[in-house]
Amino acid sequence: MVRILHVDDNETDRHLVKRELGRVFPDLQTQEVRDQRELDLALGAGQFDLAITDYQLGWSNGQAVLDALKARYPDRPVVMFTGTGNEEVAVEAMKAGLDDYVVKSPGHAIRLVTAVRSSLEKAEARNRVAEVERERADLLCLEQAARAEAERLLGEVREADKRKDEFLAMLAHELRNPLAPITNAVHLLRQPSLQGEGAERVRAMLERQVKHLGRIVDDLLDVTRITRGKIELRRERVDLTRLVREAVEDHRAAIESGKLTTAVDVPGEPVWARGDRTRLAQVVGNLLQNAAKFTDPGGRLTVRLSVDRTTQQAVLAVEDTGIGIEAELLPRIFEMFTQADRTLDRSRGGLGLGLALVRGLIELHGGKAVAASEGPGKGAQFTCRLPLDGDAAAPPEARAEAAATKPLRILVVEDSRDAAESLRMVLSLSGHEVRVAHTGPAGVAAAKEFHPAVVLCDLGLPGGMNGYDVAQALRQDATMAEVRLIAVSGYGQPEDRERARASGFDLHLTKPVDPKEL
Repeated sequence: MVRILHVDDNETDRHLVKRELGRVFPDLQTQEVRDQRELDLALGAGQFDLAITDYQLGWSNGQAVLDALKARYPDRPVVMFTGTGNEEVAVEAMKAGLDDYVVKSPGHAIRLVTAVRSSLEKAEARNRVAEVERERADLLCLEQAARAEAERLLGEVREADKRKDEFLAMLAHELRNPLAPITNAVHLLRQPSLQGEGAERVRAMLERQVKHLGRIVDDLLDVTRITRGKIELRRERVDLTRLVREAVEDHRAAIESGKLTTAVDVPGEPVWARGDRTRLAQVVGNLLQNAAKFTDPGGRLTVRLSVDRTTQQAVLAVEDTGIGIEAELLPRIFEMFTQADRTLDRSRGGLGLGLALVRGLIELHGGKAVAASEGPGKGAQFTCRLPLDGDAAAPPEARAEAAATKPLRILVVEDSRDAAESLRMVLSLSGHEVRVAHTGPAGVAAAKEFHPAVVLCDLGLPGGMNGYDVAQALRQDATMAEVRLIAVSGYGQPEDRERARASGFDLHLTKPVDPKEL
């Protein structure tokens, strides 16, 4: 479809143009403009592909119309069709952007059609060129953005590689520190002359250094589990007020041995959150250890717990008067292997994993950890926010008594005899009737004979029938439709849970299972 805007106050000429163009363009659509008002409306709508204007108009002239058209639509072609064969007018109009100038004279119809067709083709060509240029510019921008992103990623890889090398060097340093006294202690214990108080000091030293090595290994394993999504929280209702007080007391002796003072500011009433009690205590402990490590003797640690009612969050803050954090290090302080102590002797020690564990564990609880410091020598503050537990019911111990269930028939399918027997004993003490099977086929047979209400089934079973197979076999038996199937396994990845659900299990519990949770 070709849309023509025709500006002419002569009805005969308008009819002539419409008739001649209609012979060449069957799908022609013409919008006629007879005065300034109609021109203003047409310019506002802009629904035309090409404009034709007379030069001599009773209310204006072709040059003014051309200027108005090009001001609004500079890429739309304009043809001037006029009885004024004035060369100066034509030249000025061409300078203003006119595409063609046709004089009304014998044979003008053919020239007008040719001018319109040529102008439309030129406009289409210009549009294609402009589109190609736009696409070229877009591709150039994309190329530049891709190059910049590649440079950024390469920089991150180089930085990560550098930090990995630094970490390995730190790890070697940290491992050699306890290994040196352990080696000496082994040598001393071989000496027949080492007796009494001297032997006791060596044994105490061995115990301290072995514990230190254990903490290093635990931190490495925990960080690995967090980054791979393998930590499963054992959630319960936790009083953060009590947890913070106990964590500070657990670390008070170590803090005071460094000649530091500790202030604790917690609410007088419980602050309830839902989380893993052990992991939250680990967060507080790591923050205290970090603060103590980077605070010189005579310094002060302050632990605050408060409640933000606006966001319904518990706010834990640990402040110190220590060496502070450099501005360029602050954004990366929670990243793995980041260390504030970069001195050769590494007198502060550590692997740079404690704060990474803090952030990972807090985020697993649905919270957020942030750090702040005014710079070197001005101390630091670490703040953790955790969602409050909205359950206003009784504490867990009271609810547990109310939630006691009636005795059930329970089948345990577990190939480890110790694991199966311990499960049987735990459940039997709660009044349940428990039967045990050690293979998949035996479990299916026992279920059909025993008709249990609940089946606790391991996934990694021997005998050619694993736990998934057991679940599928039981779900195919109409008599087992109401049985509650619970997978109990050391396989706890998301894909394991999804596969268990697809096989017919109702729940998935990862070993070791807390008896209260069970």
